[in-house]
Amino acid sequence: MTRPAGHPDADGLHIRPMRPDEIGLAIDWAAAEGWNPGLSDATCFAEVDPDGFLVAERDGVPVATVSCVNYDDRFAFLGFYMVRSELRGRGYGLRLWQAAMAHAGSRIVGLDGVVAQQDNYRKSGFSYAYANIRYGGRSAALLQSADRSGIVALADVPLSDIEASDATVFPAPRRAFLRAWIDTPGHVGRALIRDGTLAAWGVIRPCRAGYKIGPLIAEKRADAEAVVSALLSAAGDCEMFLDVPAINPEAVTLAESLGLKPVFETARMYTGPILPLWIDRVFGVTTFELG
Repeated sequence: MTRPAGHPDADGLHIRPMRPDEIGLAIDWAAAEGWNPGLSDATCFAEVDPDGFLVAERDGVPVATVSCVNYDDRFAFLGFYMVRSELRGRGYGLRLWQAAMAHAGSRIVGLDGVVAQQDNYRKSGFSYAYANIRYGGRSAALLQSADRSGIVALADVPLSDIEASDATVFPAPRRAFLRAWIDTPGHVGRALIRDGTLAAWGVIRPCRAGYKIGPLIAEKRADAEAVVSALLSAAGDCEMFLDVPAINPEAVTLAESLGLKPVFETARMYTGPILPLWIDRVFGVTTFELG
């Protein structure tokens, strides 16, 4: 049985929640793995679940990290599962994993699993839902022909409208996260308003390399194109990345129309049934780490 977080095991492994100012460690490790996190991700992630980021230490030295953030009493999302390469195979990661799943309790847990770990996640009770593909490249195709009429700053849209749209594509409410994601300095949000209704919206943020767009939510591809055009106009000529659900062919077409190429793939997996989602509205996943 896994000991509660904060109590050392017999071999000196100490599992505890990270303080908000320590989440940057997981971000740095993710960057070293090539996951290219956003420059302000740690600040935004800390808003979701103060006890959801765990670190395993020996003699005060971090050996493994994981996050399992509880969004509500029904859904959690797991990420940042990493063990220092020279310490793998000693069971540290498994014990940290067990502590993270214990934190989730009876909630359904989601994750974006890298290809190499998907079989292990299946053994832990996760089932494959669909693939997410990261597309990347230079933003040379700026969609100059996109109609930007109706584009406004996302910060000017009532948060309740954004929440209502987000609820159609994400399994749990995440008001605090959305507010932080939109308001964080360096993040730029744009929305398309049609007939007084929020038709599409998205955020672009600076990362260790280039920029990522996510989320990107739209009722149809033309609306997503208009928002992308506005976001790229704000960012300027840059390397950009867009994570799209492979089961949304319109999102794939959008990424390819930007001249982007596949660079990375994950599997969205869940431990049980979630609320029905409109994946055909998802043109850009918010983040592989928190969903």
